[in-house]
Amino acid sequence: MASSSSLYLLVALLALASWQAIAFDPSPLQDFCVADMKSPVRVNGFPCKNPMEVNPDDFFNAAKFDMPRNTMNKVGSNVTNLNVLNFPGLNTLGISLARIDYAPLGVNPPHIHPRATELLTVLEGTLYVGFVTSNPNRLFSKVVHKGDTFVFPKAMIHFQMNLDHNKPAVAQSSLNSQNPGVITIASAVFGSKPPISDDVLTKAFQVEKKVIDWLKSQFWESNY
Repeated sequence: MASSSSLYLLVALLALASWQAIAFDPSPLQDFCVADMKSPVRVNGFPCKNPMEVNPDDFFNAAKFDMPRNTMNKVGSNVTNLNVLNFPGLNTLGISLARIDYAPLGVNPPHIHPRATELLTVLEGTLYVGFVTSNPNRLFSKVVHKGDTFVFPKAMIHFQMNLDHNKPAVAQSSLNSQNPGVITIASAVFGSKPPISDDVLTKAFQVEKKVIDWLKSQFWESNY
């Protein structure tokens, strides 16, 4: 009986290890797999372009990450993503990049990346950053300065805010997925199409319906 229990435990541990191994973007099985964005094939990711048609431009993107972005929106920030959707050469490589511009006191609102851990580096300015863990909901936050880095674990709610009242700030994020995805909490909850039921939201947030109606009436502008 003891031997049987030990075998069961070993199998369970191996299954868990295997699940963890495939919980991230898969490792490439060839030198490259430039995404064929015109292919009608639908897979978890993107099919490969014919390698004989691949050229150096497939591994280049002129995103001009050194150029400031427009932050004239309600939250005062602008995120410029560089992922497989606009850089097909990243397909199967498990990486992407983002530039984040902040107006004075601008905020990158609480959001999650369901498929990636994010490593943020401050290029200019001073930011207040943080993330919230799953139950119990513990906040890890810090004020970071030019040259500092901060990591947001995969799928944790996180945010950044420029603390300067007068000067803009800039950060760059590296993410370990070719297509990290983003869910901005407020716009997802109050601006989804079709909308989440008022009954659900009033109960969940313990507020009157008029508060939910007001929140739903706001224009949930995207900074992406």
